[in-house]
Amino acid sequence: MEIITELPAIFNDFGEARKQSFLAVKDLKEKGVPIIGAYCTFLPEELAMAAGALQISLCSTSDETISAAEEDLPRNLCPLIKSSYGFGKTDKCPYFYFSDLVVGETTCDGKKKMYEYMADFKPCYIMHLPNKRDTPASIALWRDEIIRYKEKLEDFLNVTITEEAIHDAIIFKNKERQAKKDFYSLGKLNPPALTGEEIFKVMYGAQYTLDKADLIDRLDGITEKVKADYAAGKRLDAKPRILITGSPIGGVTEKVIRAVEDNGGIIVAYENCTVAKAVERLVDEDKENYDALTEKYLDIGCACMSNNQTRIDLLDTMIDEYQVDGVIDMVLQACHPFALESLKIKRFCQEEKDVPYMYLETDYSTSDIEQINTRCTAFIEMIGG
Repeated sequence: MEIITELPAIFNDFGEARKQSFLAVKDLKEKGVPIIGAYCTFLPEELAMAAGALQISLCSTSDETISAAEEDLPRNLCPLIKSSYGFGKTDKCPYFYFSDLVVGETTCDGKKKMYEYMADFKPCYIMHLPNKRDTPASIALWRDEIIRYKEKLEDFLNVTITEEAIHDAIIFKNKERQAKKDFYSLGKLNPPALTGEEIFKVMYGAQYTLDKADLIDRLDGITEKVKADYAAGKRLDAKPRILITGSPIGGVTEKVIRAVEDNGGIIVAYENCTVAKAVERLVDEDKENYDALTEKYLDIGCACMSNNQTRIDLLDTMIDEYQVDGVIDMVLQACHPFALESLKIKRFCQEEKDVPYMYLETDYSTSDIEQINTRCTAFIEMIGG
């Protein structure tokens, strides 16, 4: 397999991955491959893989279909929820259109109720997350939910999912996670080797790369190429090093990345679920399948959990390892879990880590770009000054 080694071409290729996979998913559908649509990293992809299906992330990061969603949903709802519903309702998301089953999760009340309406035009299955992650009852509940989801896939797809197939999927997904982690960990290099835009472009595109074996090879190839170039002296200028945390980022919210990097800073780390949050911990391959999956998928530091010490622990590690100079907490409007948790994150950053913190609330419009630029400029100047 030939691996592209010219970095600009690689980054552009990953940037186009979502568009390219629109056609690829159609081909897979015509070949009879079942398609499972998902919105959240809490869903155990290993089970879909073990069932011979493809699990793919559904469209949810654009304001293109929000007006259609607001015909049914409240206007003051989180834009991610409205965008998700709108793309499904209007059939403007090819992934949603070709999905045989949409699997949702109860990460927040808004999404939970949205799925009830979505079920009117697409088969949906909902996994019920516990509100806590570390009690015996919560662990038992989530383990049972994983088993019920496995049984749902077997019934819906008319297949038998073996324990061996699940374990094989666990091993494969761990290889994929490790390849992703090795790549985005390049952000630890100081001075930097890559811009935050380049790191994000690859990680966001990786969500829509359907050939996962090829993805692993490509990620490994990029990582080795960047390390070799760095050792040969190819480095970027040192700038204030920023970590992005908070709500999922992508689509229109990439305006925050540009606002930082066009105004004197560089993003070296993304704690949110588009990059590190769901990747850092691997599944324990030596444990019983369902116990291992339960531990891994309950340990994702989402603000929907109480208490969310997992997020604090990951931030603690990343601030140190990535030598972070400032933290930006990007929160979507009306995303109540992350908005409410921001005070805890602010206190942790400022009082325990002595790192500057900025709360930045936005939506899927472009109307606040100038305001975001102004705030990011001032934040970076404060750090650099």
